[in-house]
This record gives sequence, C-alpha cells and structure tokens, in this order.
Amino acid sequence: MRGPRIDLRVLSKVSFPRSYVSDPDTPVPAEQREIADEQAYVDVVYGRLEASTQAAQALAREGYARGHVGHEGGLVERDAMVYQASKRIAALNAAHEGLVFGRLDLVDGDKRYIGRIGVRDAEREVLLIDWRAPAAAVFYQATAQDPAGVVRRRVLRSRGATVVGVEDELLDGDNAPADMVVVGEGALLASLSRARDASMHSVVATIQKEQDEAIRAPSRGATTIGGGPGTGKTVVALHRAAYLLYVDRRRFESGGVLVVGPSGVFMNYIERVLPSLGETSVTLRSLGEVVDGVSGRRHDAPAVAAIKGSARMVQLLTRAARAAQPGEPTSFRYFYRDDVLRLDDAALHRLRLQLLSGQQRNRAYGRVQKTLLDALWSQVEGERALEKERDEFDKVLTSDDAFLDFAAAWWPPLDAVDVWESLGDPDTLRRHAEGVLKRAEIDLLASAWRSADTGSSSGAPSIEDVPLIDELRYLLGEVPPDDADDDPYDVKQMMSFEREESAVRKQRATQSIEDDSYAHVLVDEAQDLSPMQWRMLGRRGKYASWTIVGDPAQSSWPYPDEAAAARAAALDGKDEHYFRLSTNYRNSAEIYDLAADVARVAIPGADTPDAVRRTGEEPRHVAVSPDEVWPAVRTGVRELAAQVEGTIAVVVPAERRVEATAELAEELDDLDRLRVLDGLDTKGLEFDAVLVVEPDEVVAEAESGWRTLYVVLTRATQLLLTVGSTRRWLDRVEA
Repeated sequence: MRGPRIDLRVLSKVSFPRSYVSDPDTPVPAEQREIADEQAYVDVVYGRLEASTQAAQALAREGYARGHVGHEGGLVERDAMVYQASKRIAALNAAHEGLVFGRLDLVDGDKRYIGRIGVRDAEREVLLIDWRAPAAAVFYQATAQDPAGVVRRRVLRSRGATVVGVEDELLDGDNAPADMVVVGEGALLASLSRARDASMHSVVATIQKEQDEAIRAPSRGATTIGGGPGTGKTVVALHRAAYLLYVDRRRFESGGVLVVGPSGVFMNYIERVLPSLGETSVTLRSLGEVVDGVSGRRHDAPAVAAIKGSARMVQLLTRAARAAQPGEPTSFRYFYRDDVLRLDDAALHRLRLQLLSGQQRNRAYGRVQKTLLDALWSQVEGERALEKERDEFDKVLTSDDAFLDFAAAWWPPLDAVDVWESLGDPDTLRRHAEGVLKRAEIDLLASAWRSADTGSSSGAPSIEDVPLIDELRYLLGEVPPDDADDDPYDVKQMMSFEREESAVRKQRATQSIEDDSYAHVLVDEAQDLSPMQWRMLGRRGKYASWTIVGDPAQSSWPYPDEAAAARAAALDGKDEHYFRLSTNYRNSAEIYDLAADVARVAIPGADTPDAVRRTGEEPRHVAVSPDEVWPAVRTGVRELAAQVEGTIAVVVPAERRVEATAELAEELDDLDRLRVLDGLDTKGLEFDAVLVVEPDEVVAEAESGWRTLYVVLTRATQLLLTVGSTRRWLDRVEA
C-alpha cells in the first residue's frame, strides 16, 4: 500500500497547538524576530570563519617564506605548510554558502547549531557542529515517534551569509516551552517545491532518517543504496562520500575517492555537491572519462553497445593484444659470414608465443633482442662464423641498423589505443572475433567502427569503447624500464623520420597502469553498467570500499545476469550492506502514478516508491499527425516555460537529437534553462518540467526501451507533457 500523500496546495492549513505558534493574526513579525535572532548567531560564526581563513592564509605565507632558507629542509617545510594551508582555505571557501543550516533545541535546554564544517570560537568552544560528526547525527535521526531528546528541529535557509527563512519541525510538544515559536511548512516539503536549476545541490539540511542510515553505514565492504526514482539515492551517496572523508580522512584522502556517473551531463550536474559539503579532494569521472588520456562522449547504438559491453570481448581483446600488429614484418634475412640466417613467418610466430608465455606483451619488451639473437645464432653453421664466439655475433648484429630496425618494427612498444584502432580494420576484427562473436555481430561492430567520425580506423572512442581500451592496457602491460646501455629501441639508432613517432608510442606504452587503485569507489546508475564497465571499475576498486547506487527497473543494460556476475567479480567477495530508500521526493504523485503504471505494465518486479506530495497538475498527452509534431513541441515548450520558473527538458529518441536541436533553435536561444536530451542522458537528472517527444520511438529504440521511458517520465518534478504521432504506449498503460 502507498503511504499518505501531502497536498502542497493545502499545506498552509497544517496547524500546531496555539501555545507553540505566534499569533495567527500577526505571523510575519514573529518569523522576522526568529530570523533576526538566527542572523545574529550566524554573524558570529561567519566572523570565526573569516578569522580561520586569515589564519590559513598566514600559514600559507609563512610556508612560502620557508622556501627561502636555502636548504632542502626548508623546501620540504614550505611544501607541507602550503599544501595544508591551501586545503584548509579551499574547504573554508567551499563551505561559505549556507554555512549554518540547522539548529536543535534539546529537552535539557541546550542548543546545537549544525553546519557544513565545524567552527570553534577563540576559546575553542564549539560554535558549529560538522554535519558528519556523531553529535550531529540526531539532527537527521530524530523523529516525532522517537525525538531522541530533541524538542524542535530548525532548518535555516540562507543566501550567502544572510538568513532568509527558517523552517521548523516540532518533535516533542510535551517538553516544548510555552513561548516556543514553530515556523513554516517543514523544511523537506519546502525544499521539494522550489524550482530546480542546472546543478544538483546538497540536501544536507533535509536528509531523512532512512537516508542518514545509508550515509553513516560502515565504511568497509560495499554499501548498496537502492530504491526507485526520486528517492535521493545519488545525493545520499555523495553525502556518504563526504561523511567517509570526515570519519577516516587519512585513509580516504590518501587513497582517493573516485565518483563515477553515467555521463558528462550528469557529472556537471552533481559537481557542486561535494565542494558545498567541504570536500574538494574527490575525483569525479563519467564512464567515458575513467581512463586517463581517453575520452568517450557519445553512446553507441544499443545493439552495438550490447556487443562491446559483453564479457566475450575479453577473449577478442586478448587475441588482439597477443597477435602480430598491422605493419609488423613477417620475415627477416641476414648474411653473417658464410651463413644466410632466416626467420620466416612461422619462426617468428613461434618466437612470439615464446615471448608471450606467461607475461604481457609489453613486459616482454626487454627480452626481444636476446630472443631474436638466440634464434639466429642457432642457424650459424659455417666454419668462419663458428670460429667467432657468440659474443662477437651479438656485437655484430646489435651494431647493424638492419637488425635494430627489424627488431624495432617487429616488437614495438604498444599502447592500448593503437591496438584498439587496429580493430577498425574489418579483416583484423574478423580474424580476432572468429568463434567469439556471431557473424552478424562482427558485421555490426565493423560497421559501427567504420562509420565513426574520425580520421583513425576505429573512430573516436565511444563511451562503450573506453572499457575496451582499458582492458587492452592491462592485457598489454607496461614496458619495463630501459637499460641505457642495452636498449634495442634507442631512438638514436632509428631513422630520423621514425624517432618522433617511436618516442610518442613508447611514452604512452610505458605509462604506469598500476596507479589506478582508489580507497573508495562510488558508482551511480550502477544498473546500467556492462560487464566490461564493471571490469574497468573493478580494477580501480580492487582494494577499495564501495558505494553502489542503482535501481534495476531503470536499467538500460539488457543482460542483467551477465552484469551481476561481473559485479560480483569486481567486488571480489567484499561484505555487502544494502539500504533501500522508500520515498519518492522528486515527482509529484500525479506524475509518478503514470510512471509507476508504466513500470507495472512493462517492468517485472519494479521497485515503486511512495510519492509524498501532490500539485494538482496531471500529466498531459498531445497526439498529432507526424507533420505537426515539432509545431506541437514548440508550443508545449512555451507553455511549460510560462508555468515553471526552473529547468525544462525536451527528451527525444536518440536518433532525433540533432533534428530536435535544429527544430528548437529559437527556443534554445530564448530559454537558457531549456535542455534537449535523449533518454540515456537524462539518467540521474531532474527538471521542473519535461516534454517527451514520440514516446513510442523511445520504447522502440532498444530492448530496454520501456525502462528508458520509465526513467524519462520520472525526471519531471512538477509538470509532464508528452507529444507524439502515436500513443500505443499510453493505450497499453491505460488498458
């Protein structure tokens, strides 16, 4: 059964006992007095913040001065002092907006102020408690059923350092003083009704009890935060990252915290949350940017993405990493005294297998010269040749450009991008994919790489290509450090036109791949990860604790069992803790009722949370002829813009995105709060109003089309409009 819903239109009618409220005939002066009192306290806290900032700046100046003492110790002191001071200044600056956001009035008469960071006065007495501290936990955990010693919980709303409003919850009326004032409609519901902008904001002031339990879960193992749309999974996970850094800073800051989201759009949306909580040392990456030096910005078509994401690609890539590369010589002939020494294709193949036995290709780099020399020396038979020792033979060949050029061409240091690009050649791809992929899959993959927009054979990497390149990094391995006196690939031995290319390739191939491990990995929209993406993240989180956020009902990956196996391998037996968030705070009940109906019809076992608010605005559906779709969309955008103050999204089938941008050019110019997105790019986002174009086409795009439509419908917080030339999806839902 669904829980009770609160209608925002009648929220003003909610009343408290008369002894706890100001005179209803004169509510404004009482609220203004409360705001003025809070402002006085907030001013004191900001004064101390400024003093702390000045102290940190003084420490930085002193640190720079240490660099002039003229010895190495002074430089070390300088670096340490400047580093610590800079971190402190960054944290203080990040916390400036809305520094003080909460107050607790306790049964014993004490008052506690809660904020983004901790602040003490000149005598070291606590002025402000960091929201992550144990003493602040009751701010989130106290309820009317279990007040935990809290009489009134107050949320302060501020612009900069100015308090502009307060919202109260009376938790223990029996112990409230007769003159206690209770103001507002409740902080959570007030925040839900406000307009969105282009960024996600911290909800540190309005975290609910079940969310707080997930935030403060044990730091070891893997914590999964589940629940349907709008339950706050993402923002809870980000607050958890900030909490972990607070309780075990040495571990998580030194090891690093990696936050991974589905797209660049999403990462831009969340980038302000952690800095606003006082954390500036977290690495944020979209799935297309996890691998250093590689960037994927576009999605492949669903059918292609399903192939690239399959665990079968490991076998294909292993073959590619171990095979002879395009352009490598297939034979070598050398005249040594009376002998003609030959290495044909079969002999070179045997030597390749010998070098690759038990190790990665690039790790065998330093053994190539000796292996070739051994094979050639075994063919020496002439008396004139044998009368010379092996050392003389080695010296002659390693002084000969013909041998050195052959060795460099036959076994060059490889980087993953080069090998990945070689798969863009259809013949190379078919050779490596034979018996691994079906013929139709090979053709589809070859077509996708051939049609990519770039000058290289495989095209610019897609988001789904990035894990493939990462897999190749680990299959190829690093090039061992050079011995300066025994380097068969010394660029000084190469032809001049080869030197620059060789130096670049060697530098890329020798970049460390052992520096990817983090202390904590947070992955959002985890239900969408392919097996290859799980493998990519698993390498970064081999020794890490994890926070995993997702909802299977919103999955765009069509083979959940395969992904589950890859997830288990990535976690490698770590203890798991699961938290389910049950309340939808994002959508109005009117919007979520429609979305939940879609889930019940098309998504077995979907987790449909309870929506807690009503607006009186039902979703609207406009059916028009195909020629009238874009005029109807433009009209709809203008109507929505007149009704909401915040963001608006027009969501289109992926193949219509370019068309939509052109058709809505005038509206995009006029409305800087308007976005045009496809279904996948809406993951994790929310907008005041959403207009969905051709929902039936969204459904038809992929096997997971119904799930994508479910996601799209749940992006709207206030208004939802669909425009289409068909309405099969709606007929099925309403049947």
